[in-house]
Amino acid sequence: MLSYRHAFHAGNFADVLKHSVLTLVLEYMTRKDKGFTYIDSHSGAGMYSLHDEYAQKTGEYKEGIAKIIAVKDDTDFPEALRPYLELLAQLNPESDELTLYPGSPGIAKQFLRRQDSAHLFELHPTDIQHLTEYCQRWRKSHVKQSDGYKGVLGLVPPPSRRGVVLIDPPYELKEDYTKAVRTIVKAYDKFATGTYILWYPVVTRERIDSMEKEFTRSAVKNLLQVEFCQQADSDEYGMTGTGLFIVNPHWQLNSQLEEILPYLQGKLGQESSHFTLKQLIAE
Repeated sequence: MLSYRHAFHAGNFADVLKHSVLTLVLEYMTRKDKGFTYIDSHSGAGMYSLHDEYAQKTGEYKEGIAKIIAVKDDTDFPEALRPYLELLAQLNPESDELTLYPGSPGIAKQFLRRQDSAHLFELHPTDIQHLTEYCQRWRKSHVKQSDGYKGVLGLVPPPSRRGVVLIDPPYELKEDYTKAVRTIVKAYDKFATGTYILWYPVVTRERIDSMEKEFTRSAVKNLLQVEFCQQADSDEYGMTGTGLFIVNPHWQLNSQLEEILPYLQGKLGQESSHFTLKQLIAE
């Protein structure tokens, strides 16, 4: 199935959590001069216009990033969100209104240096065209229209032995929940020092529970789980929350998320909203 287009969902509350974490991870990786490899299994188009028909049709960004940036000179926003918000400001320099919103490749492009490289996978025929055009002048990027799960396993360990892997499938297929975890477990067996970020939607709690069990049975030694839900779990159709499994998080990330999560709940939460942050597997 290739019907999913992230353009409908760009900038929603799930993106705010996912991309604020990705920004912190990449910022941390650039503190050392030695290069690293960024691998993105489901890259999407790279950059999105919030004025196009897709974003306007759903309006999801209005309940996500638009609420975060709506309050000018907000003195309450956590310092841990600053890199993410500054990146958005750099992409929209001539307007107080947010018009462009980056996908994960767009965020990586802002951080990666000459000594770093990016490997971006996407299968959707329209999005791969947009992604290829977006990366045309990004010399250290490698764009492939191929299976991102296989792509990840074919690229680890990277030559530098430093790497960040983002696995962000659309979960059109139920098998993605298991396949995504198993891909990270297999990659970890080959490259145990890499940082792996796995995004998931909270649609059915049983599927998240099965992902947790799959990880705890594996050889993974250091796993942080973060989740932000706008609504209580429900048997009805639809995403009630969003979460990330982060393998080998940098030492500051837990405390940074302790700042970010209450803020997101205050800005984006609803009556039954809640968040969790736990060390699912300790070293």
